[in-house]
Amino acid sequence: MSEEQVHSEDAGMYVAREKIHPREVKGIFQNLRNLAVVVLLGIFYGLPWLRWDGRQAVLFDLPARQFHIFGLTFWPQDFVYLALLLIIAALSLFFFTALAGRLWCGYACPQTVWTEAFIWMERWTEGNRQQRLKLDKAPWNRRKILRRGSKHVLWVVFALFTGFTFVGYFTPITELSGAVATLSLGPWQTFWLLFYGFATWGNAGFLREQVCIYMCPYARFQSAMFDKNTLIISYDETRGEPRGGRSRSVDPREKGLGDCIDCNLCVQACPTGIDIRKGLQYECIACAACIDACDTVMDQMSYPRGLIRYSTENAMEGKPARVLRPRVLIYGVLLLALIGGVLFSLTQRMPLTVEVLADRNVVYREVDWDTIENVYTVRILNKDRVAHEYRLTVEGIPGIEAVTRSEPIRVGPGDTDSAVVRVQVPRDAVSGAGNPFRLIMESTDNPDIRTVNTARFNGPAEGRP
Repeated sequence: MSEEQVHSEDAGMYVAREKIHPREVKGIFQNLRNLAVVVLLGIFYGLPWLRWDGRQAVLFDLPARQFHIFGLTFWPQDFVYLALLLIIAALSLFFFTALAGRLWCGYACPQTVWTEAFIWMERWTEGNRQQRLKLDKAPWNRRKILRRGSKHVLWVVFALFTGFTFVGYFTPITELSGAVATLSLGPWQTFWLLFYGFATWGNAGFLREQVCIYMCPYARFQSAMFDKNTLIISYDETRGEPRGGRSRSVDPREKGLGDCIDCNLCVQACPTGIDIRKGLQYECIACAACIDACDTVMDQMSYPRGLIRYSTENAMEGKPARVLRPRVLIYGVLLLALIGGVLFSLTQRMPLTVEVLADRNVVYREVDWDTIENVYTVRILNKDRVAHEYRLTVEGIPGIEAVTRSEPIRVGPGDTDSAVVRVQVPRDAVSGAGNPFRLIMESTDNPDIRTVNTARFNGPAEGRP
């Protein structure tokens, strides 16, 4: 290999990044993306301001170790729900990727959503694609400073509001608003507001497609979830090639041309700057902007739409395509089962947790000739938002009874308490270790709050002598 070739390859490997200015397109997929941006940003910015039962509807109160989500309050002991949520998220990613590729990346990924919002602001201040390209090459003058300055003012304000909203999920947003107005933010609130705002400004304003191409691991392992029946954005090479320019009045077949007029609008519309005509590439985020751009050109040329479309590898090769195949169906069934199970569990969720621990120092004691006693420590966690008084009863062994402290067991919201319970059983009713019984804890002011725990009662192996 010659020295010139080595230098040429090195230059290609370390070539400077060219800023991408995606062309604005119109079409059904762009409308879906716009709708996704509006809905998702509306949810993110609106949820902290929503009130529910006199408090913030969604609030992750870390100091109090309480996580309020509408009418539900979760505690650290409910960690299993977070684990299930992460499993559902992962399974959803597998399902949608196997079904139609990187739908998450193209329509719902935070990087995509905020980048789209920042591009809107860029278009408002700097103009369309051609105007932005021209502005990039123009010398610094009053007009360029004004346009670039106004863009960054919008970006910074929007990014800071994003950071403010993020912190509002962990600090009541009404209190946070007052702290911002009076410049009395705490150090951690200030740090996260600025850090999250800076991350939004940097990722959505400057890094953009580089996050998708170089930083996101999903771009690297997505191929493991694809197969030849996965719906992907595809260029119909058989129909489109050979490509070439022509007027609308020319019959491409007479010129030996395909339907692609080589206008490069699909490349200009792509937010990652790839040419989909070269085949599927890992940089493609399945946003379908190239489909909208190509369909617009096909309409103008009076050609059929679909030169670039969602299709499968098998379909493009003329083979039967099975989108709803066993792999997708299994993912879908598992996903629905998990979601259904979590929803059912939430409807049956009891705001009370009780642990029963037997006394390890004394296996049992003889109260009198006819009665055997075991001692248990009962730990109570009230996961409700109000205080409750609890009544404890036992059942499951003939003649069993519980002796507890005389005052009621009262536990405040989110608090824990423990009580020593002496359970007594007639000697004739038990023999040896491992006699099961049920310990029932019930709220005196709300009978629906009730738990049943199983414990074991130990007695003498020989029974009555």
